[in-house]
Amino acid sequence: MMLNAIRQAALTGIDATRPVALLFGEVVGINPLEVNVDQRFTIDADFLIVPETLTRLELDLSHTHSSSGGATGDALSEPVVIRPGLEAGNKVILLRVQGGQQYLIVDKVAAL
Repeated sequence: MMLNAIRQAALTGIDATRPVALLFGEVVGINPLEVNVDQRFTIDADFLIVPETLTRLELDLSHTHSSSGGATGDALSEPVVIRPGLEAGNKVILLRVQGGQQYLIVDKVAAL
């Protein structure tokens, strides 16, 4: 019994010294953002750190062409998607920040 308590204390001490843990998850919701980790638990937006590179970026590049004879028409009337951001079903790589209170989404996993 005493040996088990010592082992448990040692393992707890080792876990406490690990600054981060690598995890894999899947985006299950976008608004609000939710990530299911290893099919064990779900993390919501309050505990996720999302880098700018994984956010949606659209640019409105609409404009009108003109010439000496007058306007020739509108061009690029729809916003252009530069980065699609995270979408439901995306597999992601996460790092658990020490203490387990926050998770950094490092990147999406490429589908090969």
